[in-house]
Amino acid sequence: MVLPSCELLAPAGSLEKLKTAIHYGADAVYLGGKQFGLRAKAANFELAEIREAVLFAHARNVRVFVTVNIMAHNRDLDALPDYLTSLDAAGVDGLIISDPGIFRMVQKIVPELNIHISTQANITNSEAALFWQDMGATRVNLARELSFAEMCEVKDAVALKVEVFVHGALCISYSGRCMLSHYLTGRDANKGACAHPCRYKYRLEEEKRPGEYFPVEEDERGVYIFNSKDLCLVNRLPEMVKAGIDSIKLEGRMKGIYYAGGIVRIYRAALDFVHAQMAAGVAEIILPPEFMDEIMKLGSRGYSENFFDGSVGSADMLYTGPRVTQEYVPAAIVRKVADPVVIEVRNVIRPGDQLEYMGPGLENIVFTVDEVQSLEGNVLHQANPNMQVFLKTSADITWHEHGLIRRVQVSGAVNK
Repeated sequence: MVLPSCELLAPAGSLEKLKTAIHYGADAVYLGGKQFGLRAKAANFELAEIREAVLFAHARNVRVFVTVNIMAHNRDLDALPDYLTSLDAAGVDGLIISDPGIFRMVQKIVPELNIHISTQANITNSEAALFWQDMGATRVNLARELSFAEMCEVKDAVALKVEVFVHGALCISYSGRCMLSHYLTGRDANKGACAHPCRYKYRLEEEKRPGEYFPVEEDERGVYIFNSKDLCLVNRLPEMVKAGIDSIKLEGRMKGIYYAGGIVRIYRAALDFVHAQMAAGVAEIILPPEFMDEIMKLGSRGYSENFFDGSVGSADMLYTGPRVTQEYVPAAIVRKVADPVVIEVRNVIRPGDQLEYMGPGLENIVFTVDEVQSLEGNVLHQANPNMQVFLKTSADITWHEHGLIRRVQVSGAVNK
């Protein structure tokens, strides 16, 4: 019997994040170029970097998909043919598209490239998925507003691959088609320039009392001001894998490298756990709490399973504060495996600090910094962010390039 497998598709907001995601177990990564993608404020990739990313990923059997998913106007299309030809020449494995016009141009200009339909296309039913299948798409990313039962109905109806977002920020509009940013700031979310006004903190001002602000409160009856918790379906992976969902997708091209690497690490371990349990014939697979415990170390606005079980209420979706308290912060990235190891510092590190190396799976190795040296061999009392230094510790650690090191915060301050 062939057991179902599931691709882990990770965000890559920069070349550095791409390498970290691959290190922690991504099967595929998605990225955006400097144009035509919906994350214009991410670092994104020059064409030369896309070529480098493809070479790096393919050498490790990882696929690379590129977002070309803006809602295009005519003026946006002039530069598209050359861009598509360049992506094809770079060897990317597929394009992520939502606009039918761009879809049509891709089929004319680079017909051999796989086309994945973005969540922005708002695929909420089997007929919509079959439409894109008939048009020649090879994969659909379903709208985030579907229940698990609806996902299964689509999966059963189509021959193409089905992809589902399982973790990350949620928009207040149907799978991200929002005009709020454009109206309030002039930045068009559907062109990749979203200012994220749904995350703003709002206050109420009465017309005749300027400067006097009233809190906007939310309860079971109102007022609902945009904000949602983050999506997290890690505990529902057994159901999704058994149902044959082909790819689970993580959101986060705008997030930092600690989040990008950390979330890939957790979902890689979770998928491996599910596959191992299935291979062992376990009927009812339940993820141990360690997976959710590890997710809570990354920071969020609180988590929701969104529409997975059907309709949701305010208690399921609305967060009560800007962020859940984050107890862990990034400390460093392993740059070169040597004796001693070379790290790039992200938060101040001093001798005597207790840090944690994020190893394979959910292995967390706590160690104490014995000594910090400059690359010239000088002993340092403190290593500052962006410095590359030698890190000495007596702990027995198998270091890996692109591995992450973190630390615990104490009372809002970095643990010294």
